[in-house]
Amino acid sequence: METNKKSAGILCHISSLQGKYGIGNLKDAARFAVSLAQSGVSYWQILPLVQTGYGDSPYQSVSCTSGNPYFIDLDALGKMGLLTRKELKDLRDRYKGTAKVDYGALYEERYATLRLAFSRYAFDNEDFRAFVKRGAYEDYALFMTAKTVYGGTFYDWDEPLMRHSPEALEALRTEHHEEYLFWQFVQYIFWGQWEALHNTCRSLKIGIIGDIPLYVAGDSADVWAHPELFKLDSGLKPLKVAGVPPDYFSETGQLWGNPVYDWKAHAKEHYAWWTGRLMASLAAYDLIRIDHFRGIDRYFEIDADAETAIGGKWAEGPKEKLFEGIGKEKDRIIAEDLGILDDGVRTLLKKTGFPGMKVLLFAFDGNPDNEFLPKNVHRDSVCYTGTHDNDTVKGYVDSLAAEDFILFRARLAMALEERGVAMRLMKNGENFPEAFIRLAFASDAWLSVIPMQDVMGLGNEARMNFPGTQQGNWQFRIDRPVGRPLAKLKKLIKIYRR
Repeated sequence: METNKKSAGILCHISSLQGKYGIGNLKDAARFAVSLAQSGVSYWQILPLVQTGYGDSPYQSVSCTSGNPYFIDLDALGKMGLLTRKELKDLRDRYKGTAKVDYGALYEERYATLRLAFSRYAFDNEDFRAFVKRGAYEDYALFMTAKTVYGGTFYDWDEPLMRHSPEALEALRTEHHEEYLFWQFVQYIFWGQWEALHNTCRSLKIGIIGDIPLYVAGDSADVWAHPELFKLDSGLKPLKVAGVPPDYFSETGQLWGNPVYDWKAHAKEHYAWWTGRLMASLAAYDLIRIDHFRGIDRYFEIDADAETAIGGKWAEGPKEKLFEGIGKEKDRIIAEDLGILDDGVRTLLKKTGFPGMKVLLFAFDGNPDNEFLPKNVHRDSVCYTGTHDNDTVKGYVDSLAAEDFILFRARLAMALEERGVAMRLMKNGENFPEAFIRLAFASDAWLSVIPMQDVMGLGNEARMNFPGTQQGNWQFRIDRPVGRPLAKLKKLIKIYRR
């Protein structure tokens, strides 16, 4: 990545974009990319593109390489003759006035709409047949077919199918061939539209930053097709699951529930599965961010039947060996190095050369040595005002008690002065989001990424995710024109030469 030139980026998931069909889609994304380019933004960071399931999280998916069917541009299907004008109008009317993403409504409607489009599709065309033959989404299509036909988790299926036997797979593919082709069709349409969007961004000179969760979901095509790569029992259920130990934020730690990798098994095949996953992501994006990077050095594993993370243990990860198969492509990786760090993680960062993350919302706790203070943001890092897991700047400021607000304002004013940012902070905190953006842009970081919520000065109502909670997440959508805030951002990008 070109770190000798300072750049500005925006963090905004596709689901959050304005649109007419209940959730942002790839057509909305193309329009948004044009707005970003006009504002001087060089990078657009999104969350994982994957098909979401229970909990609606893009960090839990039926397949870590899938594309989310909700993001498919339905108008494009109309132009293909697969949906009528009336059907599209009825859908637009259905979602008119909805402020947030309603995943329950989408689940009931969107797959039915896509099935209707598929019923009119000539799926014997040469391009689609070639896509299916390449086999990139074979396990996904078979997994989703079995899920549709048999329901439950893959642990509930008949033994041969549960164990992914070739005979059971062939029987599933043959007996439910149309269902199998539907799921292939969904990915074929999605990735065709994604490539068109990526080409648009390339023409606009905007790089897309993708996101790779470290772990995969337990009930997924990934675990079903490759059980030997995870710590599972004889019934293919997890023996150990991922999480983090008790800390200042939680007396019992966090129990995520994802199956952990059997890194010895990965090493025996020279990390081929991970290499393939990384290369597929690097083909889809210009840069990738690896979530929970510290788990590649050492990871925390907990007995699968435990009720809390108390009693879990640290275990050794693959370290830099994980990236040996991608060669120079590793220069396009950003490490999410937040959380509990130790010398091992710092050593791994140095060995790989990956830039880490600096989050300004973590900076102003009064500790003069806080590593997130603007003065400690170095060139080889990516500076954020906040992330999808944090409150917005305005939301955080509004939550402060009166005394805490006064201290926070004083510390923020000191940081602005130290960085030579001439700006008077309002007594009510109204312009604090702009102050954070200016600090990020004035930092030494080669790339500064601003969540769209902070660009727009939105509060807690616009927060994307509340870690540790199951309800109310991932629903934020932009509900107003973005021209004015992006025009203001453009001026700041010019001022700070990003």
